[in-house]
Amino acid sequence: MRVNLLHQSCSVSVLDYRCDARPGDGPSAERHSRFSVSYVRRGSFGYHSRGASHELVAGATLVGHAGDEYGCTHEHHLAGDECLSFQFSDALADSLGATAAWRVGALPPLPGLVVLGELAQQTADGRTELGLDEVALAFASRFVGMALGRREPPPRVSARDRRRAVEAALFLDAQSCEPLTLEDTAAELGLSPFHFLRLFRAVLGVTPHQYLVRARLRHAARLLATGAPITVIAYDVGFGDLSNFVRTFHRAAGVSPRAFRKASRGDRKILQERLARGA
Repeated sequence: MRVNLLHQSCSVSVLDYRCDARPGDGPSAERHSRFSVSYVRRGSFGYHSRGASHELVAGATLVGHAGDEYGCTHEHHLAGDECLSFQFSDALADSLGATAAWRVGALPPLPGLVVLGELAQQTADGRTELGLDEVALAFASRFVGMALGRREPPPRVSARDRRRAVEAALFLDAQSCEPLTLEDTAAELGLSPFHFLRLFRAVLGVTPHQYLVRARLRHAARLLATGAPITVIAYDVGFGDLSNFVRTFHRAAGVSPRAFRKASRGDRKILQERLARGA
């Protein structure tokens, strides 16, 4: 089993699991250390827990209850399997509600979860503006609703909630150069990450991570008009590495940071070509 940690905070962890076990490899008894929902990205395997057995295929969801023992078998697939696993603290799992949902063991491929699972994978690959912790919470919330056969009601937003959301946006903008997480900002408001995410999105129309990335892009666009090196700008505004900055900026602006700098210095041809392509 190969495990790659993609995100970690006190409340949410996201891990990439790649198992190369083959038929004939006996199941080993393991125990879930946290509440988890794992999206099966590829392959198939058997999952046995709490006296029940489940056959999981691509698109299915494995559900782990903290403290439960489990075992996996691999009788039907020769090429291994891959999962994207979202793991939560006890407090966060409790804030999502519905204790019974965490004991279902597994869910088959369901449209509402499949699309979020693929969105999470795209996010893990750096192809979206979302945060992995945000997608993990969205997946978990959708899972709870589907496990219990209910739809999640829209959040009720009070005047106090609106003030909180605006205060959070101001905090994110002021601290955008720092490596902030959803959990960091939620703690500033005294809210759980799940409730903060719902509140912020309901009031401002974007997720906290989207707002944070766009704040960094605003600051970067401003600095690109100066003579500072692009690598320095990328790190100064809060991007963890140059390639991530270049990719994100190009997706937003339609041109590379270097081309944007040329345009800011009077090269109208770059912007004209961009507008022509978008027409």
